[in-house]
Amino acid sequence: MGKRAWYLLLVLPFAGTLFPQFYNRLQPALFGIPFFYWYQLTWVIVTSALLGIVVLATRRSDDV
Repeated sequence: MGKRAWYLLLVLPFAGTLFPQFYNRLQPALFGIPFFYWYQLTWVIVTSALLGIVVLATRRSDDV
């Protein structure tokens, strides 16, 4: 399986935002921002970090 297993990390953001019924609410608010918005914004940041990890983990040594 090797490097392909790293791509499974990219399923996390998909699964985290797949069911809006879970996060379609106002509370708990963070700095006055409703949960619905800050939850999605958190996934944007987490997704970019996960993409960075996957790119670094799957990069070939001659791609530098």
